Amino acid sequence: MADEMEPSLKPIIDQKSLKWIFVGGKGGVGKTTTSCSLAVQMAKARKSVLLISTDPAHNLSDAFGMKFGKDARPVTGVEGLAAMEIDPNGSINDLISAGGDDAQEAMQGLGGVGSMFQDMAFSIPGVDEAMSFAEVLKQVKGMEYEVIIFDTAPTGHTLRFLQFPSVLEKALEKLSQLSQQFGGMINNLVNARGGLPNGQSFDDVLKRMEDLRNTISDVNRQFKNADLTTFIPVLIPEFLSLYETERMIQELGSYEIDTHAMVVNQLLFPKKDNPCEQCNSRRKMQKKYLEQIDDLYGEDFNVVKMPLLVEEVRGVDSISKFSEMLVKPFQAPE
Repeated sequence: MADEMEPSLKPIIDQKSLKWIFVGGKGGVGKTTTSCSLAVQMAKARKSVLLISTDPAHNLSDAFGMKFGKDARPVTGVEGLAAMEIDPNGSINDLISAGGDDAQEAMQGLGGVGSMFQDMAFSIPGVDEAMSFAEVLKQVKGMEYEVIIFDTAPTGHTLRFLQFPSVLEKALEKLSQLSQQFGGMINNLVNARGGLPNGQSFDDVLKRMEDLRNTISDVNRQFKNADLTTFIPVLIPEFLSLYETERMIQELGSYEIDTHAMVVNQLLFPKKDNPCEQCNSRRKMQKKYLEQIDDLYGEDFNVVKMPLLVEEVRGVDSISKFSEMLVKPFQAPE
């Protein structure tokens, strides 16, 4: 048991079955630095790793000193690692088009009935935000990566993001029910209009939506499988960050999403004879919260403690150096 709970992310990296890793926490705690560092270490253990930012304030480009966009791009200097930044703001049309290239046109071609389908989907709370998840599915579909790491938005957005597979599943199920109720009428309407764009039938549209629902259902099952998915909270030793982390861990449990490792960032390690009053006072405060963290999570979590550095962690070399401390616990100077 002691080996499993070592103060390192090495057990995460060594877990060969992992497919999805989420990194999240309160704003300003070092999520992006942690996710980039984890991705660098993971790329040493796996053949192919994809790092995705779902945070509206994208920081991957700044962290690595490269420009990333909505398409996966290799990270220069890190073999086997690619990164991308997706727009978390979507629309119901993104969901519809995720079912096939022509499905969006098809829905528009249905006129009022297509609008009714969209209204039905929007009746599920959170479905508009869930479009970002559909966008992720579109982007990673067909990509063969062994591990996908998400650098997520601040806590509240992240928790909603993790509900999205269930939300989308419900929305598509409603659309499926609607099509069964009104299928005959819609087919007559389609025929009267001379068919759908590109020679599609209405059944083709429904099949694409059903295929998407099956894909999302499968991902939903994967997210709830601890062998395939884990969530790594990032925090700093302060009250609000610790409080938000505890709330997040409780909610992750209610979603059946595994979390058994965390990263505590920005720790001060002043020397005993350090004359800096602020440093010593802040370290005293940090020690109080570190004791609480150890009491709450020490037995069940890999708690990784990372130092506050004097320089920013930016660029591949800097991130690679910082990443070593995720797997080899930092030793404070005497």
